[in-house]
Amino acid sequence: MSIKYSKDHEWLVVDGNIGTVGISNHAQEELGDIVFVELPQVGDIVGQGDEICVIESVKAASEVLAPCSGRVIEINEVLDSNPQVINQSAEEEGWFYRLEISDFASLSELMDSEAYETFILRGEE
Repeated sequence: MSIKYSKDHEWLVVDGNIGTVGISNHAQEELGDIVFVELPQVGDIVGQGDEICVIESVKAASEVLAPCSGRVIEINEVLDSNPQVINQSAEEEGWFYRLEISDFASLSELMDSEAYETFILRGEE
């Protein structure tokens, strides 16, 4: 399993044909205290770059884009009642959804951890 990042600050961990998605620690720090997350529905079909979730923080509302194409197979229901988990553990317990990946070629557009750190440091967002 390896973690990949999008330029929009979503992360994706791939395990076989299943991807787990959330936002990066950097993104949650920028957002501040998260108060609400609108998650997708199980069964939703998404394309890479499609808006799939909305996060509301004390600062702003932000769209979460799908880092790859696929069909949603599970959502993190803990976030419905406790969205602060994202602030506490953005890249582990604060995952948003899992999907069955339909386009593995699109994963080549994502960054590894080192490239993502460089991306943040350069302020290319």
